[in-house]
Amino acid sequence: MTYRVCFVCTGNICRSPMAESVFRARVAGAGLDGLVEVDSAGTGSWHEGEGADPRTVSVLDEHGYDTAHTARRFRPSWFARLDLVIALDTGHLRDLRGLAPTEEDARKVRLLRSYDPAADADPDVPDPYYGGRDGFEECLEMVEAASTGLLAAVAERLEGHVHE
Repeated sequence: MTYRVCFVCTGNICRSPMAESVFRARVAGAGLDGLVEVDSAGTGSWHEGEGADPRTVSVLDEHGYDTAHTARRFRPSWFARLDLVIALDTGHLRDLRGLAPTEEDARKVRLLRSYDPAADADPDVPDPYYGGRDGFEECLEMVEAASTGLLAAVAERLEGHVHE
């Protein structure tokens, strides 16, 4: 059984590729890379076919994460093969739940920061695109913090499926 997770932001060049890279590294570090498939997409098609934003690449590279990425747009048909769709902010959450073909699919959509028990009241990972490098560093910190809880949740789901 493969558990499939897709991270989604607006253009798939900043937040979601960062979350994909960090979570993929966490999955590999936990020895689950053969059991968990990780990817990302955007709610829009503005950057389809492009690489990640150079600032995203720089921050990921400096922290030892993989930077290979090609932007793509999320398709509603993907819900059928995905176990979890992680929205990077409440706008993406709303958009993705609106795209979901069924109620069951809509329940697969969660906010990334909901997996960080130390997160403040703002559930969104801010979009760093229009700001400076500090925003990308802040984004990485939020993604890393939430990835710990997300990994625990996914590992728990995998354990439940292994014993069923």
